[in-house]
Amino acid sequence: MIPSSCCRSLSAHRILAAVLSLGVLGFASGLKALPNGQAVASAAPIFDATNLRQPTDLGTTWLVKAGDDPAYARPEFDDTQWTRVDPSGDVKSVFPNSRPEVLWYRLHVKVAPTQSGLGLAERSLSQAFEIFVNGQRIMQTGQVAPFVRYTQDARLLAPIPDAQVATGSLVIALRVHVSRSEWDSTHPGLYTPNLTLGMQHAMWEHIWIVEIGQEALNSIAVLSGLGLGFVALALFAAQRRQWEYLWIFLQFFFAAGALSLVLIADFYNVPVGWTWVPQPFRILWSFFVILMYFAILRIRFGWWMRALAAVAFTAWALSWIGQAHLGMSQNAGLIAVIPFIFLIDGVIPVLVIVQMRRGNREAGILLIPAILMSLVGYADILLIFLQEFPALRGGANRAMNALFNTKAGPFEVSLTWLSELLYILSLAIIIVLRSTRISRQQAVLEGEVAAAREIQQVLLPERVEAVPGFTVESAYQPAQQVGGDFFQILPDGDGGLLVVVGDVAGKGLPAAMLVSVLVGAIRGVAEYTKEPAELLANLNERLVGRGGGGFSTALVARISADGVVTIANAGHLAPYLDGNEVEMPGALPLGALSGAVYESTQFFLAPGSRLTFYSDGVVEAQNLKGELFGFERGKEISTQPAAAIVEAAKQFGQSDDITVVTIERNMPIAAVA
Repeated sequence: MIPSSCCRSLSAHRILAAVLSLGVLGFASGLKALPNGQAVASAAPIFDATNLRQPTDLGTTWLVKAGDDPAYARPEFDDTQWTRVDPSGDVKSVFPNSRPEVLWYRLHVKVAPTQSGLGLAERSLSQAFEIFVNGQRIMQTGQVAPFVRYTQDARLLAPIPDAQVATGSLVIALRVHVSRSEWDSTHPGLYTPNLTLGMQHAMWEHIWIVEIGQEALNSIAVLSGLGLGFVALALFAAQRRQWEYLWIFLQFFFAAGALSLVLIADFYNVPVGWTWVPQPFRILWSFFVILMYFAILRIRFGWWMRALAAVAFTAWALSWIGQAHLGMSQNAGLIAVIPFIFLIDGVIPVLVIVQMRRGNREAGILLIPAILMSLVGYADILLIFLQEFPALRGGANRAMNALFNTKAGPFEVSLTWLSELLYILSLAIIIVLRSTRISRQQAVLEGEVAAAREIQQVLLPERVEAVPGFTVESAYQPAQQVGGDFFQILPDGDGGLLVVVGDVAGKGLPAAMLVSVLVGAIRGVAEYTKEPAELLANLNERLVGRGGGGFSTALVARISADGVVTIANAGHLAPYLDGNEVEMPGALPLGALSGAVYESTQFFLAPGSRLTFYSDGVVEAQNLKGELFGFERGKEISTQPAAAIVEAAKQFGQSDDITVVTIERNMPIAAVA
């Protein structure tokens, strides 16, 4: 059929000549013989797929008709009066004065009856459509009427039944809903790359190659970030004050969650509202990114920053809800997220630059990715804005593809991916540098601990000077390399003993340093007084104000040569005399209060009796069931040798430093003249 525009330019004889020539040339292909010998013209274009060697886009001429009738899907339906349309063109020229909501397309396909494994691939046809082959529906997205919108970015693939192929002729019918927004686009309805015919296995492989090319680099970046996040989580478990490690883990955890939802949408068209499900993950991801920056930069998250963050994230959430459920336009949504853009792409880079200039080396490491991510955000917003102007739309689209969809072999490379990769690399460098610094500090600390252990071994007597009439045993087992327990056993110069047993609050190196202070003070004070209460009072005054508010328990006992024991206590465990606890008045620990007064008590240590001193590491030993060694067990074993008591508490479950000192009077003491 010759278009009417051409007919008007021809004379009558030229029209006749043209008709005759077309009739002669197209007789064989343009006529269909009927059983009675008559012939009618066939307007249906036929796509020859008998020698199909590779997947081919169905960009041939189709037939189109507005309206909606289920009969249009039947292979025998007469479509000779339908309008031809080229999918690479614009269907709006076929319907210049109307925008029908439902269009039907039909294509006649000739196939080899022996073919098998044929399939039809679809992508981005419409937000609601149905595809029929010889009247049998093989694919559907959304609901055409009444209209239910679905996403249209998934790459769908459906097999064409071999039974239909065996007929040698296929009629592919499309029932397509064309929304108002689609009519406003460049190619409403069917477009050349929307449908592909080919062998199903070959197209499936192609779909996977395309998906891998599009998502591989982004997936690798996110999974690398998640792996780094787990490393950061392990570091946070060991360093609970380093909150940036937790924020690193959480941001990549939510980024991975958003990615998984996006990947699902690459293979399945889903209701349009579901596309907003990843948004909460993106919001949380951005929130923890901001917290991480503030933690690494050592900037206080003050009230002004909290207010700005609250406004930014509230506006973003409202934009998401408005576009997903309230029909808010894309431009309105962009305006709503301006506070968030100002925060993430404006405030954060400025803070990074300021902290770098102040000497924060980690800020310098984050500078390049922070600025690049900011520029990428600005470029994305600018290009989306320019796409709203018809004169600039083409250039904006080309720039968008160049920046965010550059091909590198089968892969798509974008500035977004590059900025994310640099960001992850920067965080990894920071973690490695911190780990190296901590390792060096640990080595220095281990050297200091070793030195402290040597000092403590010098301060705490391994052997006690023999004193006639007494048998002295001591055993000491620190919970760590150095401990907070201490004891001193000194001759009093009159044939008796001065015993000091104590326990500094805390463990490790700080406690060991305080022990050295106390042991030195004990030896100094014992030079001019052997009275237990006076000695404790003097130690208390020396300890007040030291150790960052730390304190220490202590017990001082003077055992004279005739067995008289004068004892004073500063919050320590009472000793055991022949398996029975010695009753003593309570008192504040050393260092708790200046001017504290300590009270002395006297009792007699008979020949053959044993006096046993404990630190609280004995009674506070705890087994795997959570049971304490306790005072009853401590009392029962108090008559055993010191080493045996320490071993019993250790085997039960040591949790603190353990010290045991035993004094036994083993011979009569002569009366003092």
